[in-house]
Amino acid sequence: MNRYERLNALLELLAERGKIEVDDIAEELDVSGATIRRDLDHLAEQQLLTRTRGGAVAHSVAYDLPLRYKTVRRAGEKQRIGRAAAGQVARGAVIGLNGGTTTTEVARALMTSADVGGADGDGVITVVTNALNIANELAVRPQVKLVVTGGVARPQSYELMSPLAGRILSGLSLDVTFLGVDAIDPDAGASAHHEGEADINRLLAERARKVVVVADSSKIGARAFASICAIGQVHVLVTDSEAGEEDVRRFRERGVEVVQV
Repeated sequence: MNRYERLNALLELLAERGKIEVDDIAEELDVSGATIRRDLDHLAEQQLLTRTRGGAVAHSVAYDLPLRYKTVRRAGEKQRIGRAAAGQVARGAVIGLNGGTTTTEVARALMTSADVGGADGDGVITVVTNALNIANELAVRPQVKLVVTGGVARPQSYELMSPLAGRILSGLSLDVTFLGVDAIDPDAGASAHHEGEADINRLLAERARKVVVVADSSKIGARAFASICAIGQVHVLVTDSEAGEEDVRRFRERGVEVVQV
């Protein structure tokens, strides 16, 4: 386990348990106590937890991890989902992308897709995004016309929010929007932990002719704080093969095409 993976594991354990002890976690992760102390000090400096004499207790923001600490979670599944979702895009399409690790993989897959021009493309797709990290990767791609919404950056997700982003999106029409979500349920629809992100995601969905939710199986059947859209607005769900059969059946009964990879 490298340091990146270890930091992510510490935050997940803390979110699950509320508090952790250095000696216990060192044994559980098979590293030294000194290593765990350094890791906890590093996370405390970023206000992701509160240090105690023998370990750490949960800080409120530890439940919404910054994007850089989410990238290693289910990385293989997200890459497969990204490649499958990219297959939903035709040349010349106008694409909406919100922020998140899975939508980032969609963007990367699009850039290597022969259907949209590959590495030597000539501006054959338009991408509209409120995610700064995705915009940073796409800005140098010759096959992409990039449109970035305005707004105020949220450090945890690198997404731009506020009415500024809404005003940009309200004047655009999209062929397909790829939505990364915190939760999606056949009854409750798609949702996010943060209400500001949910608002922008809702606009991205409303402006698109087709909505594709990209979510690994850990998000399936779950509910989060703020609603993005009803399940009736979702046309396709791309997820991994670990999604439960009953959940998949319920999505299909509600008219959602489910693609498992």
